[in-house]
Amino acid sequence: MSIVGIGVDVVDVARFEKSLTRTPRLAERLFTDAERALPVVSLAGRFAAKEALAKAIGAPGGLDWHDAEVVTAADGRPSLRVSGTVAAAAEHAGVASWHLSLSHDGGMAVAMVVAES
Repeated sequence: MSIVGIGVDVVDVARFEKSLTRTPRLAERLFTDAERALPVVSLAGRFAAKEALAKAIGAPGGLDWHDAEVVTAADGRPSLRVSGTVAAAAEHAGVASWHLSLSHDGGMAVAMVVAES
């Protein structure tokens, strides 16, 4: 295995919450049904994860954010589930597996994604 790419993104939670309030359909465009049920701090982290994922594969155009979902294991560990446009872009980039780390502190949400071949 080798690293295909690394992506990092930081989201200001309060600013993100204002964007969601100002643009009611934004959450529908960015998140799956399961993700939308989460609190705003978790949504900010998931948005950061999706941005970091895109950066890790070279930020190709045409990605549908519903095709990337952050899921949480029983032990609390986050991971990425990809399908459709994101899976196709990942395959094109040679990605076989993902590593995801999320953190929330001081009003900020941070995500780091490592894409491996």
